[in-house]
Amino acid sequence: MSILNLKNLSFKNIIGFLIAPILFVWITFFVDLEPGKPEVTYTFGIAVLMALWWITEVIPLAITALLPVVLFPLFGVMDGKNVSSTYFNHVIFLFIGGFLVALAMQKWDLHKRIAIRILLITGSSPARILLGFMLATSFLSMWISNTATAMMMVPILLSITKKLEEFIEEKELNKYTVGLLLGVAYSASIGGIATLVGTPPNLSFARIFQIMFPQAPEISFSAWFIYALPISITLFIITWIYLYAIYKPKKSFGALKEINFKKQYKELGKSTYEQKAVAIVFSLLAILWLTRAGIKIGNFDIPGWSALFSSPTYINDGTVAIALSIVLFIIPSKNQIGKRIMDWNTASKLPWNIVLLFGGGFALASAFKESGLSIWVGEQLSSIGGLHPILIIAIIAVTMTFLTELTSNTATTEMLLPVLAGMSVSINVNPLLFMLPATISASMAFMLPVATPPNAIVFGSNKITVMQMARTGFMLNIVGVIIVTLITYFWGSWVFGIEPGVMPSWAVSH
Repeated sequence: MSILNLKNLSFKNIIGFLIAPILFVWITFFVDLEPGKPEVTYTFGIAVLMALWWITEVIPLAITALLPVVLFPLFGVMDGKNVSSTYFNHVIFLFIGGFLVALAMQKWDLHKRIAIRILLITGSSPARILLGFMLATSFLSMWISNTATAMMMVPILLSITKKLEEFIEEKELNKYTVGLLLGVAYSASIGGIATLVGTPPNLSFARIFQIMFPQAPEISFSAWFIYALPISITLFIITWIYLYAIYKPKKSFGALKEINFKKQYKELGKSTYEQKAVAIVFSLLAILWLTRAGIKIGNFDIPGWSALFSSPTYINDGTVAIALSIVLFIIPSKNQIGKRIMDWNTASKLPWNIVLLFGGGFALASAFKESGLSIWVGEQLSSIGGLHPILIIAIIAVTMTFLTELTSNTATTEMLLPVLAGMSVSINVNPLLFMLPATISASMAFMLPVATPPNAIVFGSNKITVMQMARTGFMLNIVGVIIVTLITYFWGSWVFGIEPGVMPSWAVSH
């Protein structure tokens, strides 16, 4: 490579294409982390290479995720057949099924109808318009991609703010528009944490937890929902009050604004047969997810519908997602004669790059466990084991929150969860106490456009500056850390039966 080319390399490229491979070679061939166990060092070297490539994105995230398929067999870390099988599992099918239903909602514009209907209900004052956008975004992002939700809400938001120009001066409106845009970006992340399918890190956690602790009880959709919903609601309320306090206009808009929402809703026309069909399937999917495994908190126990079958443990949330998404391909369309509500042309829009990214994370998690690297890292981190668990949770939450400002939240989750699993075992603490807050905190980055896709989408409207987002988001990052720490330690411990100082048998025998 010529000197001229080196000069033209960006800082990211220098790290990705020069430093990362050099580090990989140095660790792999000149470092021995665990004498007699070279696979520990090899796994660490491969993890460093993947981490740096994920952080710098010098090649697509999904392609970096394929490195285990090549490197683990070559270095004797894992058998090629076993590595390949980690890329497709029930969590992947949960994602695919959920996304197929989301694509059907978008195809027939059901998502717009839901969003505008919520705005219509909330009313027309500045506080209520902000609440309406945030409620619509938050609710939709529980079920469909945060990215898709934000992309759908921003055009609606901009069309409504354009009409507000008649009633409010430009300077005031610009300030209020920033608040609305940030409200959409933040509530997409806040709503996404409430369900297992709401955001990719949650799905990564469910699978990695199962890989690391195969004897552990399954983290069901309903258990996650009961744990995460209070975090989502608390953070939602604080964010709404906070954004309104900073970005509220000096005078109210008056009752005329409600007409805007009514007009927007009227333009959609009557609900079509297809919209009703997708709404029924969507509602049924949500109900079946929430009630499959039943609800058990302390002495409170409601059995799930899966108990009606001879082998209830065979049925998981992925089974339900695929079953309902298949139904969409069977129901005929009335408006498009000879076609179905869902077709392969629409289904082909599935983000396969995320599927591969999941797979790479799962493969890395398997290697952490198989090679013994997770135990080794846990032992190195055990020095903070003397701290109170609530302090360790706070440290984890801060680390994840600010790390994911600059890195992919999914990739970061998949890199760090196996490490936290190993650390918890080495210091004799229930792994859920560390893995749960790490997963939630991965979606709590509010400062930078690159932190999450919703942040990037609202930034792309050209109506908001990086400084406005960073200044507003910093306080929410701190608030998020406090809420995640406290609710996980007190509420999460109760929901998942975590007892202080008691190591569950499934973690000991992992």
